[in-house]
Amino acid sequence: MASVKQGQRHNSMRRTTSVLLGFLLTGLVVCVNAQDKNGPEVYKVDTRLISVPVVVSDRDGRYIPNLKATDFTVLQDGVKQNIEFFGATEEALTIALLIDTSQSTRPVLDDIKESANALLKLLLPRDRAMVVSFDYDTHVLSELTADKEQLKQAINRADVPDDLVGTTMRDAAFQTVNRSFAGIKGRKAIIILTDGKDHGSRISRDELLYSLQESDALIYTIMFKTGGGMNRGQGQARGQGRGQMGPRGGGRRDILGGIFRDPGMGFPGRGNQRRQNRPDNQRRAERVGRVNEDAQEFLQALSDTTAGRFYSSENGKLKKTFESIVEELRFQYRLGFYPQDEADEKTLHELKVKVGRTDASVRSRSSYRTR
Repeated sequence: MASVKQGQRHNSMRRTTSVLLGFLLTGLVVCVNAQDKNGPEVYKVDTRLISVPVVVSDRDGRYIPNLKATDFTVLQDGVKQNIEFFGATEEALTIALLIDTSQSTRPVLDDIKESANALLKLLLPRDRAMVVSFDYDTHVLSELTADKEQLKQAINRADVPDDLVGTTMRDAAFQTVNRSFAGIKGRKAIIILTDGKDHGSRISRDELLYSLQESDALIYTIMFKTGGGMNRGQGQARGQGRGQMGPRGGGRRDILGGIFRDPGMGFPGRGNQRRQNRPDNQRRAERVGRVNEDAQEFLQALSDTTAGRFYSSENGKLKKTFESIVEELRFQYRLGFYPQDEADEKTLHELKVKVGRTDASVRSRSSYRTR
């Protein structure tokens, strides 16, 4: 009899435990669902949520505030989607600053570093940033941190190597998107400061653009122009004291207008300047022009793919440019939807965001690729 009573008590305790566990799980689901549309982040376990950063401005480029989810329409492959998440409140920023330290940047690097330090003053205590330089390789000078002093020291350490040549811009961008930014939620952006001419990256153009279709990070590209005789005196002055040979015998280098003149790149050396009136010099100039155009076109594609912006700078003085970028990031809308496509394979989808205002200009991702 005693064993029967013990069994009844045991069964009763199991039923009570099951009921309590059920209430706890129900409460957890309610909490999760309650924050789907009101909180700063989406906490659903479903990872298929597509995050779409959106910048809305008037025809003069001024931010349009106070829009609601009902003002937006999201189309995937022409089909309207249900907006499951809408964010318009100010959030912390995550910014990666990628600085080109290849030979061609030598004349403008000091201005770039001065402007980058000015960027730190625009960050709030809850914002985080990281600093990466790239030349013959990618160098993470500071991981993501809110410590401005650490970031300042990292910016100041960015320097042009003495005797190694290369510009691994694509590798640096790919690494930042797929490693440093992996799993990070919220408003994030990569700012790339470069002349756009990549030499030595293992990642191809198509591979980088492909990876960006799976990311919701905005890329802002700033192309500084160092050719065409600009900064001629500055470039030559920095070469004084080192001669035309690297300090370790690393090969001949000339800087004219900020362009590194490698013998294999088709640029004439100083000893050949008397020949610069020959017809082939015009062809060289045309070839350099095409290279510059290709570089700008690719940087523009990086920005367009992610809804960022492309800027051009003549001298590396970028304080106002950084102010515009940070302001835009802070006043960004974020939309989220769950795609109806259940296919397992990675598929590229066309994406379009509309706003129900005639005076609005909308900038957002034009496509995304399912993971």
